[in-house]
Amino acid sequence: MPITILLADDHAMVRRGLHVFLSTQTDMKVVGEASNGQEAIEQAEKLQPDVVLMDLHMPVLDGIETARRLRTILPGIRVIVLTSFSDQDHVIPAVRAGVKGYLMKDIEPEDLAVAIRNVHAGQAQLHPAAAGQLMHVMASSDIQLEAQDTVRTDSTAYGKVQDHGKVKQPLQMEGTSSSLDALTRREQEVLALIARGLSNKEIAVQLVITEKTVKTHVSHLLDKLGLADRTQAAIHAVKNGWV
Repeated sequence: MPITILLADDHAMVRRGLHVFLSTQTDMKVVGEASNGQEAIEQAEKLQPDVVLMDLHMPVLDGIETARRLRTILPGIRVIVLTSFSDQDHVIPAVRAGVKGYLMKDIEPEDLAVAIRNVHAGQAQLHPAAAGQLMHVMASSDIQLEAQDTVRTDSTAYGKVQDHGKVKQPLQMEGTSSSLDALTRREQEVLALIARGLSNKEIAVQLVITEKTVKTHVSHLLDKLGLADRTQAAIHAVKNGWV
């Protein structure tokens, strides 16, 4: 069965472009479109899509409120935000509203398709800038985000959030090692760049090594620190004053 998708954006050209591209994916089907948040909710109730791909800034009802209502009305639908904004005032409310993906509109088409598949599979994806905003909140205050998911960032430069059933857990790093000495010098360099929000590809360029080597270093440092993913490592590094 193809992944059914509802598009919500107040710009017809954006919807048309997304529709044309997604129609080339054999495992996806666009079942409807909406030009504002209220229409998105109405169409979602009628069409029951697997995924709603929508903008944040829409008339009548904005994307954050739309996501919040969809989570209540249709909890099985996964919402992906596709936007031009990566500041804290947009990222944090969107995550709290229950979106499973926060992507930027400059994303490559192929990466968008991968993101949709990952979200449909039970994960969610965050652009590095969005993950950085979450990290900043965690590091600069005692507030713990009441999240439904555990944030993670994958090697395609987007973070993933893996579901853990119905149990809502705060983002925290309990039970992890705090020893920076356990890492090699190169692993420490990679960790510092992860904490700055760089993707594997960007780290490879910065350190003049291959992306495959970066992935190896990331895997090793996660194992040594007892952490599950890149974003946990970044938050852990910032909170411990390592970077």
